[in-house]
Amino acid sequence: MLTELGKKLAERWLSLLVLPGALYLAVAATASTLGHTHAFDLARLTDQITTWANAPAAGTVGGQVVLLAALLAGAAATGLASQALGSLAEQLHLAAEWHTWPAWARYVAHRATEHRQAQWNSAADAWHRHRDEAAAALARGTRVDPAERHAAEAVMIRIAPEQPDRPTWSGDRVHAVAVRIEREYHLDLAILWPYLWLILPETIRTEIAIARQALTRATSLSAWAALYLLLALWWWPASAIAATLALTSWRRTRTAADTYAALLDAATRLHARELADRLGLDASGPLTPESGGTLALHLTSSPPPPIRTQAVRQSN
Repeated sequence: MLTELGKKLAERWLSLLVLPGALYLAVAATASTLGHTHAFDLARLTDQITTWANAPAAGTVGGQVVLLAALLAGAAATGLASQALGSLAEQLHLAAEWHTWPAWARYVAHRATEHRQAQWNSAADAWHRHRDEAAAALARGTRVDPAERHAAEAVMIRIAPEQPDRPTWSGDRVHAVAVRIEREYHLDLAILWPYLWLILPETIRTEIAIARQALTRATSLSAWAALYLLLALWWWPASAIAATLALTSWRRTRTAADTYAALLDAATRLHARELADRLGLDASGPLTPESGGTLALHLTSSPPPPIRTQAVRQSN
């Protein structure tokens, strides 16, 4: 078991840290060799590689071992730096706690959220207006073309599934699950989820974990984009690599956030009733706002007593 565990850890270390880091070091060496003036001079690059290969240290076994160790250490250090930046990029993409960011970042996030809210409100008003017109036409026994209504709904969802509360689409997509669960079942997803996770079948937990890892990997591409953008100071083609990684990260993050949020929503709706049964609550029939409120009340911890009451108890 330890041998297999060591193999898996080595594979993850190699795939997540060393290989991307080694590629970055190769591009960095290319950037330092060519620079802006010789950006695509392959002859200059091959001559430099030949010079490095003919160095005395590279001709001995000891030198090759030291060189390989240095390359592995540099690649791993670069990979660790990208993971640290990736964690920051994930916080920026999801923006779950943007109210606690530094003042300047909080101001930018607040303005972005207000802008998204104004856009969403306009699109939602148009969608509701088309719905009311369709309902009125249906009451008169006629039917209107639903194309405009569907187009208005698509515009609204493209901004956010629910009224924006965060400065990013991915953050609002995950937040929308909590909004809908609270509105429809009076359940606080943040309180419910730890209990629900413990009773979910292994297959569902695996799917959610895979979706969460995909979201983390997608946001980590933003970190690599920032690192490659740094190389553009010495070699301008690196900016194209950074732009490609940033665009890929943006698209993958939105897709991964949508998948992750959909799985959270589905798992909650499918197994919240099972959690109520496990807790011995009388919850016959489908989950309703009343039964959801009872479950939420059961899961919510009671607040601590007032300090004066505590002092009286201690004195007694």
